[in-house]
Amino acid sequence: MARNFELLFDSLGHFGRYQAWVYFTSVFQAISCGIHYLASVFLAVTPKFVCNVSGNVSSVLIHNSSCSRLEDAWTLWKSTQSYILVQLENGEVWELNQCTRSRREEPSYLTYNYSGNKTDYPCTDGYIYDQTKWQSTIVTEWDLVCQREWLAKLTQPTFMLGVLLGAVIFGDIADRIGRRPVMWFTSSGQFIFGIAVAFTFDYTSFVIVRFLLALVSSGYLVVVFVYVTEYIGIKARTWASMHVHAFFAVGIMVVALVGYLTPTWWVYQICLSITTLPFVLCCWMLPETPFWLLTEGRYEEAQKVINAMARWNKVSTPCKISELCSVQDGVVSGRVGDNGSSPVKKHNILDLFRNGHIARRTITVWLVWFTGSLGYYVFSLSSVNLGGSEYLNLFLIGAVELPAYVIACIGMDKLGRRNTLIPFLISSAVICAVVMLIPQDLNTLSILANMAGKFAIGVAFGLIYLYTAELYPTVARSLAVGSGSMMCRVGSVVAPFCVYLSSVWIFMPQLIVGIMAFLSGTLTLMLPETLGKPLTNTWAEAVQLGNHVTKDSISEKAPPAPHNSGPVEKVEMVGQETHGTD
Repeated sequence: MARNFELLFDSLGHFGRYQAWVYFTSVFQAISCGIHYLASVFLAVTPKFVCNVSGNVSSVLIHNSSCSRLEDAWTLWKSTQSYILVQLENGEVWELNQCTRSRREEPSYLTYNYSGNKTDYPCTDGYIYDQTKWQSTIVTEWDLVCQREWLAKLTQPTFMLGVLLGAVIFGDIADRIGRRPVMWFTSSGQFIFGIAVAFTFDYTSFVIVRFLLALVSSGYLVVVFVYVTEYIGIKARTWASMHVHAFFAVGIMVVALVGYLTPTWWVYQICLSITTLPFVLCCWMLPETPFWLLTEGRYEEAQKVINAMARWNKVSTPCKISELCSVQDGVVSGRVGDNGSSPVKKHNILDLFRNGHIARRTITVWLVWFTGSLGYYVFSLSSVNLGGSEYLNLFLIGAVELPAYVIACIGMDKLGRRNTLIPFLISSAVICAVVMLIPQDLNTLSILANMAGKFAIGVAFGLIYLYTAELYPTVARSLAVGSGSMMCRVGSVVAPFCVYLSSVWIFMPQLIVGIMAFLSGTLTLMLPETLGKPLTNTWAEAVQLGNHVTKDSISEKAPPAPHNSGPVEKVEMVGQETHGTD
């Protein structure tokens, strides 16, 4: 049925007015996914802070500079290795550090250097935070510093864990009950949970609600890729599917803009979540995909959608389901086991390691998925630590993705999948090495190098979706893409911890990403090129991709395509063109 179904687009248009309306309406919500994925960059930011002290401060001293209020001392306090010296109205003199404070026993005179006796105390009176840039974050709200610092660092990994589970749960549900109800539920969930995050009353409730938000955000992003690919013809499908990533990148840019305008974390969260509202109000207008309706045997509903497409696209004679899929002959109406057909063999993850050749291919593909996601989030999350304006850095990191996906599409069509993937993986590794050689005081150069790294890894990360689908046969295509997507989400869970390793060595994240990118690029040399080659149906044909056989030889050796199993043809269609961002 997959080949016959493509005739639908030959009749109605591959990207007509109807498909354009469906496409831009549905991918608008991908902006919200990008927002929630990176929102923690400013939600969990830790400003300058020191231990608080009870009593009224009369004088503040930092080295040779003094001021009358502690709130004015942040511009003078350049290094967290030094302390802030304060004198209270009762005459007590305290040395305030980030996680400890000391009271001088001989406060007869106020001088920064002191060699007399002093008594150390814990920060039982809380902390004082620099509110120059951020009036409040979840760190300042619940004092997630010092011994509780690990809780702040756990917010992004727990969110990414929800992303992983959401993709698995809602991807399966969408196959069972349809794409439209899942898109409606997950988009509504993004709005509800997004607003609810702003009204959480403690850290535990914040993490739980954010986890639920991650589930629905990931669920929508997975389903929307399937949704748009089932509505767009093959002539426009690569570009349309690739540029769902671009809307995700716009979400990152929105995070930077809203973060700059709203320094209070709960207001910031509400403003980000409101972006979902327009889609929630109109998503009920989106129809179910004809392809899913056909696989479920709901032919009348599918015909209504096709007729609507014809009217929008100004096609006078819409194609009929009976002609398109040969319903009268039982091609579509037959289920597994109908008309004497034999049940289709189900494959599992072990089939991706069925022999040495396929196993090497699987390991390489998984490594590219993992590296692409790891590099994507390491470059994004670490951009706020490069110096200069954190908001501008994050905005540029999102903006650089837009030309990256254009280059990826052009490279895939002109040079080939492998010949585009390898140079960009290797170049991202080289850029990571360059970043480590740049002096830390050259902020502008560091930002440019980080943008170049995000550009290179963005190209590689964008094209691996389609490349994976083309490397495996129809019988295991969805399995291969799904398993690769799981490795992608593992990379997104690991990425925040990788960024935190910068406290061990400032360039540790770039070192890890560089090593992984170089290894992935080298192993990709063993993968076959798939540009211009037909999709394979059997494992034997998939293995022949690596033997440089011609298109004609494959078609001669390939057995006739089966015409008795709707579910098998569904795997071919969805697996061929499914993409996603995590």
